[in-house]
Amino acid sequence: MLSPESADVIRATLPAVGGALDEITTRFYGTMFADQPQLLDGLFNRGNQASGEQRKALAGSIAYFAQALLADPDARPDALLARIAHKHAALGVTEDQYTIVHKYLFRAIGDVLGEAVTPEVAAAWDEVYWLMAGALIAQEARLYQEAGVDPRSPWRQWTVVERREETPDTASFLLRPADDAPLPPARAGQYVSVRVAMPDGVRQTRQYSLSNAPGDRLRRITVKRVAGVADAPEGEVSSRLHRTVRAGDELTLSAPFGDVVLTDSDRPLLLVSAGIGCTPMVGMLEQLAATGSARPVRFLHADRSPADHALRAETRRLVGELPDAAAWFWYEQDAADEPGARDGLMDVAGLDLPADADVYLCGSLPFMRAVRTQLLHAGVPARRVRYEVFGPDLWLAHGEG
Repeated sequence: MLSPESADVIRATLPAVGGALDEITTRFYGTMFADQPQLLDGLFNRGNQASGEQRKALAGSIAYFAQALLADPDARPDALLARIAHKHAALGVTEDQYTIVHKYLFRAIGDVLGEAVTPEVAAAWDEVYWLMAGALIAQEARLYQEAGVDPRSPWRQWTVVERREETPDTASFLLRPADDAPLPPARAGQYVSVRVAMPDGVRQTRQYSLSNAPGDRLRRITVKRVAGVADAPEGEVSSRLHRTVRAGDELTLSAPFGDVVLTDSDRPLLLVSAGIGCTPMVGMLEQLAATGSARPVRFLHADRSPADHALRAETRRLVGELPDAAAWFWYEQDAADEPGARDGLMDVAGLDLPADADVYLCGSLPFMRAVRTQLLHAGVPARRVRYEVFGPDLWLAHGEG
């Protein structure tokens, strides 16, 4: 609970701190990595650091949490905390690392705001930080316990049983534990972290959704190679996986985590994706088919073209195995090559969509924002819409979830 004294200070200083958060987090990361370069080895994403996405997500999360506490001193923004906790658990974040972050974050606040950071201001924001950190530490401890994971050694070796080329820039990797021990528990919609040694020796980690049902034999990830565009470099991990990993090789994976999962319910389902965002949706479809689900399912997907649509044939097959399911596809190019496909961007107007459906979204932020707006206009309640973001969550951290 945020103390009344601290709440008054936070309310008075939030505009100044919030306005400087981008500069604060820039300085924070720069100083921390200069002093603690080992944190870039397997924990922090160099690509997100270079693009500024991680910085923006951190700044937005802190401001969002502070605003929630001002609205209700006992508040715990569950959606924000759960999203962060699952990401942290998939990276093996430990309790002691919150102390490291605190040290450099508050040094950056002092450097940027100078004399405005009085002892009272520092104490109030310190209270906010540890309320948020404490809540995350507790959630992460519970996640580690449920997954049977020691956060000090969260990684496990997996053997690539098969590599499948899905599209010119997308490949699936079928995996089994290298030690032939039982698979860790998983739920449809979850992701795993994959840790890869780069040519310079630094290990980098990325999350990839499980694109098949979480059965007891094999797990599958489907990876799209991120091409370099303009000033943005190509994806380090995705490119290395595409170039170097073949059947028989080993990959280093975390246990599955993620809070956007298929729930047990009889309500209709609306699975909506774009591009490589289809991967968790196909995993959910396969789980529904494997369990003989009778739930009404509508699968909506948008892509550049049928040739770029990963797992397209599998999606059609799984939809056909369900007793009450239908699929609609939209393509920006060559829609005529796919029977029944629609030309252009996704537009749900005119579709017979159940208003009481559980909705799952996955794709780029602009896509999800646009489709969520369409769904709300179509009468779908906002509370029914859940979404998955690949990378830092710039949507929820800025209060748009």
